[in-house]
Amino acid sequence: MTATSPRLKHEVKDLALAPLGRQRIEWAGREMPVLRQIRDRFALEKPFAGIRISACCHVTTETAHLAIALKAGGADAVLIASNPLSTQDDVAACLVADYDIPVFAMKGEDNDTYHRHVQIALDHRPNIIIDDGSDVVATLIQQRPHQIADLIGTTEETTTGIVRLRAMFRDGVLTFPAMNVNDADTKHFFDNRYGTGQSTLDGIIRATNILLAGKNIVVVGYGWCGKGTALRAHGLGANVIITEIDPIRAIEAVMDGFRVLPMAEAASIGDLFITVTGNKHVIRAEHFDVMKDGAIVCNSGHFDLEIDLKTLGEKATEIKNVRPFTQEYRLHSGKSIVVLGEGRLINLAAAEGHPSAVMDMSFANQALAAEYLVINKGKLEAGLHSIPTEIDQNIALLKLQAMGIKIDTLTLEQDEYINSWTSGT
Repeated sequence: MTATSPRLKHEVKDLALAPLGRQRIEWAGREMPVLRQIRDRFALEKPFAGIRISACCHVTTETAHLAIALKAGGADAVLIASNPLSTQDDVAACLVADYDIPVFAMKGEDNDTYHRHVQIALDHRPNIIIDDGSDVVATLIQQRPHQIADLIGTTEETTTGIVRLRAMFRDGVLTFPAMNVNDADTKHFFDNRYGTGQSTLDGIIRATNILLAGKNIVVVGYGWCGKGTALRAHGLGANVIITEIDPIRAIEAVMDGFRVLPMAEAASIGDLFITVTGNKHVIRAEHFDVMKDGAIVCNSGHFDLEIDLKTLGEKATEIKNVRPFTQEYRLHSGKSIVVLGEGRLINLAAAEGHPSAVMDMSFANQALAAEYLVINKGKLEAGLHSIPTEIDQNIALLKLQAMGIKIDTLTLEQDEYINSWTSGT
């Protein structure tokens, strides 16, 4: 539904879903102790008082805790979806009804609605943009350059978004600071690897109910997301094949025990294909032509461009829904290819995204990166900035404490030795 007040305050599916959303948000909170501690501190210190924040994220139970933390810190925050199929409608309703946070997101929204919501996020005249794929930042630069003067900076937590920000900087249009949340150790080592690995297979199993053991699963790309996906698929008994363009990652995949092939060869062997590259058309016409009858393709990269669905659609004589989030494309040759989640993020389209425990660290990075921008307003140069090591380390320590795990510390002698060049064997 859409609010009827003079100023549009939200656009969510149904506010009556709020009680269920609140229940699920509270459940996720059990696994997010780091962000809870940050939220409690924010509530006391109000680091975002007077700051307008526009956040473009997957609207999930975990994102709800980030939004609540930002508001606790005094932010005037607006939340939109970063993907048309990733919104959890009950969560969106709860944030509006119970926390008075303006949300513009509905699961299944079309592209026009999505882009209209991006414009609404920019109508908020943000001082900080929390982005997921850099669509809001790209739209700001291309369509509303006059608003850049309002901006303190942006934070970005996806590989795709970081690639786009680097391209913006090379082209001379990224004229403000951008925090590289994605490459923080407490983000990509865990979110990208363990989060993507588990949630991707969760989404595939929910969409298809197929047995993965014994299947030839082709993982397209062996970055951190690909590593996690391959690891989990192997653990469930699959025969994992990796395709790569990077020779170092290819060697790593071989030494991790996986078979590495060009896509031209893997296409005829695979039973299930999972793309995690962040690039365009890594599965395309020539690959569809040689795939097995009944081959399944899905994507766990950020945008829905990794699989060339336009060409696949042109090859099809019939497209039908065979299960929720599962479409069968019947080709002229008579064989079929099955596409999951319309080529969008399968872990969010058909499942619930990453587990809360891993998003605890990712969103802790987002919250602290936004605070870092405010603290250092006017001091940071334009371009990408890494999360400071002390913030990364602090998040890890808070997570360990919450897990009840203790680690060693250096003795004075060890600290002196490790920092000296004069001590030898």
